Amino acid sequence: MREPYHSRDLKKFGAIADWEPDLARKFFDYYGAVFEEGALTSREKCLIALSVAHAIQSPDLTTAYMEDCFQAGADENQLMEAIHIASSVKSGSSLAMAARAMRQSGDSF
Repeated sequence: MREPYHSRDLKKFGAIADWEPDLARKFFDYYGAVFEEGALTSREKCLIALSVAHAIQSPDLTTAYMEDCFQAGADENQLMEAIHIASSVKSGSSLAMAARAMRQSGDSF
């Protein structure tokens, strides 16, 4: 069975431009603009990206954004807090579905 994630694949990400250069350029321009300092600092944006990477369970993105977080000045406590935020939002959304299930089961919820 093939392993679905390989860190070496992430290093080749830029090669997506080989197959569709115009769309790749647009994506990379957008991606770069999103991570520029604005209302949020680079550190805050990296922490958000890290929490999303955890929520979608992407090993490659988790590794990449952890490195970015450290480079942007985040410490281990900030990384763990961001990860816990992702975990609580993801588990909270699952629990919120319980209310819908209860309603659909006929309870007068």
